Amino acid sequence: MARYEINGGKPLNGTVTISGAKNAAVAILPAALLVSGKCRIENVPDISDVRILIDILRGMGAKIQLPEKNVVEIDCSDVQCSQPDAGLVVQLRASYYLMGALLGRFGKAHVAQPGGCNFASRPIDQHIKGFLGLGADVEETEYYVALTSGKQGLSGGRISLDMASVGATVNIMLAATLIPGQTIIENAAKEPHIVDLANFLNTMGARVTGAGTDTIKIRGVNSLRGGSYCIIPDQIEAGTYMAAVTAAGGNVLVQNVIPKHMDCITSKLQEMGARIINYDDSIRVIRDGPLRKTTVKTQPYPGFPTDMQAQVCVCMSLAGGISRLIESVYETRFFGYCTELESMGAKIRISDKTATVTGVAQLRGSTVYAHDLRAGAALVIAGLAAQGITYVEQIHFIERGYENLIEKLTALGADIRRVED
Repeated sequence: MARYEINGGKPLNGTVTISGAKNAAVAILPAALLVSGKCRIENVPDISDVRILIDILRGMGAKIQLPEKNVVEIDCSDVQCSQPDAGLVVQLRASYYLMGALLGRFGKAHVAQPGGCNFASRPIDQHIKGFLGLGADVEETEYYVALTSGKQGLSGGRISLDMASVGATVNIMLAATLIPGQTIIENAAKEPHIVDLANFLNTMGARVTGAGTDTIKIRGVNSLRGGSYCIIPDQIEAGTYMAAVTAAGGNVLVQNVIPKHMDCITSKLQEMGARIINYDDSIRVIRDGPLRKTTVKTQPYPGFPTDMQAQVCVCMSLAGGISRLIESVYETRFFGYCTELESMGAKIRISDKTATVTGVAQLRGSTVYAHDLRAGAALVIAGLAAQGITYVEQIHFIERGYENLIEKLTALGADIRRVED
């Protein structure tokens, strides 16, 4: 088994370039199923989730080429399969986007229940509500979801989500793009990758408006054509490096970002004592003094993202005073990584949806286990800031969402390496 070995206690200095957004890529690649012709998708991160999706689409008959680094050319014109390989589907959460894409293209789909990180119960009831609202018949079991066109056929509808679910918003957008009539999604998610998916679809000929607001409208079109598209930078990867500098200290220029997307993260790191300078497409993060306590509550975008909860918790562990971290999206997300941080000397008390974090002077190296993608990234940050050697186990979770993590951190002066048994 592979692990990361980190000799911590060294500040980070230099420049890091952020990759394409994982959460956008795993929605846009399935969206290519709706397109008649070749899509050239640029700034695609080279991560395991993307590689699995490519394997799934190839297995369904898509013609895929990788002509250069971070570029995927995909032509799904000849795809006839509406039942992707279950063995691959269960390896990642985002495989559920195949449901919406296949329903929109074929009027049917048979997709295994998704896998991915198991940090909370994440039912797909809002996805199913959306499919039903478009006229689909749905059969859901423990193992799969089968979708078919209902007796009246598929058509646009008004769907009001009970919560601003990113996954359900994406799936409804995908399903509605090629079906007749207008679909309206109320209480839609507003995350940057929702906007990116809408921009991709519109570039290929779709008619999607309102992305980035709580009401999205999709007017069905007969077909989508091929074209080129470049995925946005990864908000969470950028935030992870910003948190790493805040925890370990140093001076780093984070390149290839959209600073507006980072405001919710930037403001909290500034409260804690980091100095942050925004440029057109980059952010400089400097931390050369003590960290201060803060209170963070995770919320849907534009609030503080739940995917940055664990990373900011590491910063809180090193801040003076008592910080509070309130999780309003996935209340069980604390369990797992907080215990690992405590083994490194952190002082964290969890009560219901709140973690109370009492800052300590320093963390110490330990052997810790990644339980999911973002928790794993937080443990890497803790290892960078800690005194001594940290071993991070179960790194396959981390490599689901971070491209060239070792290379990027090494270039910033971190003493980190990937070791194999």
